[in-house]
Amino acid sequence: MSKTLVTSLFEESSQTRKLGQVIAQPQSHTLVEGLVGSSLSLVISQVFKSSEVPFLLILNDKEEAAYYLNDLENLLGDQDVLFYPGSYRRPYQIEETDNANVLLRSEVLNRINSRKKPALIVTYPEALFEKVVTRKELERNTLKMKVGEELSIDFVNEVLFEYKFKRTDFVTEPGEFSVRGGILDVFSFSNDEPYRVEFFGDEIESIRTFDVETQLSLEQHKKVSIIPNVENKRMEEQRESFLKYIAAKTVVFLKNEELLSSSMDKLFAKATEAFQAMETTVKLNEPSELFCTSALLKEQLATYTSVLFSGDKESQPTLTFHTLPQPSFNKQFNLLIDHLNQNTENGYTNYIFCSSESQAKRFHDIFEDAHQHVEQFETVVFPLYQGFRDEDQKVVCYTDHQIFERYHKFNLKNGYAK
Repeated sequence: MSKTLVTSLFEESSQTRKLGQVIAQPQSHTLVEGLVGSSLSLVISQVFKSSEVPFLLILNDKEEAAYYLNDLENLLGDQDVLFYPGSYRRPYQIEETDNANVLLRSEVLNRINSRKKPALIVTYPEALFEKVVTRKELERNTLKMKVGEELSIDFVNEVLFEYKFKRTDFVTEPGEFSVRGGILDVFSFSNDEPYRVEFFGDEIESIRTFDVETQLSLEQHKKVSIIPNVENKRMEEQRESFLKYIAAKTVVFLKNEELLSSSMDKLFAKATEAFQAMETTVKLNEPSELFCTSALLKEQLATYTSVLFSGDKESQPTLTFHTLPQPSFNKQFNLLIDHLNQNTENGYTNYIFCSSESQAKRFHDIFEDAHQHVEQFETVVFPLYQGFRDEDQKVVCYTDHQIFERYHKFNLKNGYAK
């Protein structure tokens, strides 16, 4: 019931319907105002469900992106929502590349290249700053394997060495492979779990994913793609902006265009400085070959259908929602109860979003013990990033962590969480 209730909140919204109509017009550019907190997630998820094109949501930084990612994963399921992070901490510091992030980036590129249904990709400036290998190069650097195919294990061994995979006794992380008799274990940069490929002579007999810790099989596959670390900045492959890589019909949602541009300028200046300070005999790619400038991104953004959440009202059509942020109660429950009752009197419906059943029960206990009567409220076991008041829909959504002023943790795949 909880998820159904949440997803229906903006279903009947006339502004949400209008937004869906606007983005159906190719290369339209619209300014959307008045969406705060998780109302942004709810509206985007609603529009995505009724659309048949990919979405790209660009937030202001990694933390904000992770919080909205979690909202959207909960609303749409993690199969259709992908996170596209930056792959390293400092430009030209190859050893500081984060393998978990490289894996996530490769997964996104692989999904875009596949014929699977469109995805909603969540990202931020540092991730867009890095150029990616072109579709053609990725295709050239992809080893495709399918059950029943004639393929010699020695040939696969050679290709994996060429892709700079490391041969080990047991695979534990992306970029490793092992061979034992007619069994090949390989951890591709395009999947969360490694693959176990069994050969019968020179024929692939079976392919399945397995758990690194337990070695137990997880899922059977008919065909898979093995991708190397395409983020390796020492690779000579031709690169392009991520915006050039995604499908032309993608709808881009941009939180703050000005902040994106200034972030690009700062990042490019840092990369140029790092490049000039490098003392090495190895030929390195110029910053312009590896990274994007703000001018390049601006030029490319103009070619997409886009929705901006800040900008100049005069230069583009504007769609206005009327949501306000959740107020602070400083843990004073008498203030919260007054607020709930005032909302009811004004014709609003109150929802308190909780991270667990025990948190929901806690609110019922607190209100029962209070000396004030609570007219109306409904607890919903469904975590949200931030609460809001929607004056159009006449609903108020509170989050338990904001009421209790408790830190709300985000979660990223592969156990990499803040």
